[in-house]
Amino acid sequence: MLRCANIAKRSNIGSLSAAFFRHNAAAVANSPRTPIASAYSTIDRATEANLQVRTSAYHVPSSHRQCKAHIRTSPSYYNHQLHHRPFSSDSDDADSPLNQPREAMHYDVVIVGGGPAGLAASIRLKQLSSQKGIDLSVCILEKGSEVGSHILSGNVFDPKALEELLSHNDDDCSKKKWTEALLESQDSHATPVTEDAFLVLTESGGSYQIPNMLLPSQLHNDGNYIISLSKLARHLGEMAEGMGVEIYPGFAADEVLYADGGTTKVVKGVATKDVGLAKDGQPKDTFERGVELLGRQTLFAEGARGSCSESIISKFDLRQEGGADMQHYGLGIKEVWEVPEEKFKPGFVQHTLGYPLQSSVMDKVYGGSFLYHQEPNLVLCGLVVGLDYENPYINPYQEFQRWKTHPAIKSHLEGGTCVQYGARVLNEGGYHSLPKLTFPGGMLLGCSAGFLNAVKIKGSHCAIQSGIVAAESVYESLTSGEGAEEKTVASMGEIDAEESPLEVTEYAENMEKSWVYDELKEVRNCHEAFSKWGVGGGLMYTGIAAHITKGREPWTLPSPVGSSPDGSKTDSKATKPAKDFQPIEYPSPDGILTFDLLTNLQRSGTYHEDDQPSHLRIKADVATVPENISLQVYAAPESRFCPAGVYEYVDEKLVINAQNCIHCKCCSIKMPQEYIDWTVPEGGGGPQYQVM
Repeated sequence: MLRCANIAKRSNIGSLSAAFFRHNAAAVANSPRTPIASAYSTIDRATEANLQVRTSAYHVPSSHRQCKAHIRTSPSYYNHQLHHRPFSSDSDDADSPLNQPREAMHYDVVIVGGGPAGLAASIRLKQLSSQKGIDLSVCILEKGSEVGSHILSGNVFDPKALEELLSHNDDDCSKKKWTEALLESQDSHATPVTEDAFLVLTESGGSYQIPNMLLPSQLHNDGNYIISLSKLARHLGEMAEGMGVEIYPGFAADEVLYADGGTTKVVKGVATKDVGLAKDGQPKDTFERGVELLGRQTLFAEGARGSCSESIISKFDLRQEGGADMQHYGLGIKEVWEVPEEKFKPGFVQHTLGYPLQSSVMDKVYGGSFLYHQEPNLVLCGLVVGLDYENPYINPYQEFQRWKTHPAIKSHLEGGTCVQYGARVLNEGGYHSLPKLTFPGGMLLGCSAGFLNAVKIKGSHCAIQSGIVAAESVYESLTSGEGAEEKTVASMGEIDAEESPLEVTEYAENMEKSWVYDELKEVRNCHEAFSKWGVGGGLMYTGIAAHITKGREPWTLPSPVGSSPDGSKTDSKATKPAKDFQPIEYPSPDGILTFDLLTNLQRSGTYHEDDQPSHLRIKADVATVPENISLQVYAAPESRFCPAGVYEYVDEKLVINAQNCIHCKCCSIKMPQEYIDWTVPEGGGGPQYQVM
């Protein structure tokens, strides 16, 4: 019982809040887990049993729900306040459950998001605590039902940041190669890349391979591995818990908490989402208020387009402060297949341009495909579509299904079985879109900040490195100075009432000196080149930048198309009226190689409690946009770009099927006038990815 052991380590500061465990019980009551077996019918039952056992390891034992707690209500800078739900049905009655104050838990560091960046930061903090002798209390909030359940990536993995992280371990684990530890922990292979191909596909079924010597060095995969990132996240989660990090899966950070810092606001932590609310926003019998998690530093590592991260970027004007362009995104759609032995080529990596997204060298639809062979017999395949496309009739999911019919792709999948499906947006803005990374009380990590190299088609290594740098900067800041140890929450049990949250600017300074910035700067203009000159010009510019200028060119290409009235450029604004295009007729699925959307959606294991307020909300100031603009001007693009079938029009009225949502965040980006406010549902809802 790893959880019990780790909680016991904090006995010096008292048990966790009893309210938190009541909240956990309510979340369990409101979110029954659906079996994933139907989506994994071809995976052996021993592996499936192991997955289920590992899931239970991340949940709090029921015996802890009787824990007594120190509820920290002393007057302090961090003291919790009365917070209200933003529903019109809120009661004015002070005794209403909706108006009750939330109870608080204090930590030295609160991390929002249990992905590579957040987990790396937590591990590095505990490594430093062990090595330097001053302990910091660390917790991670993860909205997925377990660590890794919301993680989706390609993934050809560059291990250099992970190897740096693990080199600091001082136990027997550091002596074991990470690939062996991953296999032992998760029964998941890290397959070394053995063959690397880059093809241009034609509509007629042909293909042309670009010689590797002509490709940018960042596209070479020597020394890289084909992995499941969701499995790696589970492995790192187990490692973090073993070091004393408290991980709370199934608890969604719903609100950023601010305190008055005098001339400016400062972040003091986050609050988890209330559970047990009915669709009308009224409390059910199982209602429990959320819990406030207060930290001396709060690290946001939610991934691309994280809801809390985006609110902070807006609150502190971090793009303007950092002189950054608007972020741009791609939508990645992925399937995992089991294939026969005669089709399997361990370590094979293939990327493509051309069909189906580009039919000429001048096409400006940014995107391409990936196909990887991972041991023991898996093929990971997917399509990434840049969301700055203009044609509202493009359906990324259907383009992906059509791509699989090309002979260069079909030959890898024939005779196989699709076992999982999912989708997620990814950052494509690169170097020019990085905001200011820090603010009073916290910082942005990983893809929340935008650390993804679109040319290299990788971001996990950058995310892990940002977690390492963030942890080192935070640890130095919180443990320096006279009496630093006595001020830690690990020592005191609560945040010092006299302490003001710091802005750890050293994190940004150290990141700018790191190889992450060097890597992103080298290809800083490449995405813009594709947008300006199409796939042909983009390839030529990328080749010149990668081989010759390496980011030192004395010019900066303008951001991709899509101007807003304030001069900013967004993917939403890139969409042009439907009258300028013809509808696209996509072939019907055959149920063998290609699939209808709802059939594939079942393979994601997606589940949400039906009787809860929709987490996909139309913004009040643009409430007329769906029927009057999106439908009439753009022919309802949301009914096509959503990879989960969430949005449809019935009798010219928008219907939102929020229960289908796979948390890709595409709708918050590509909607006309960005009319959707993507908020978190009850914790544990969403996809249940296992091998993504």
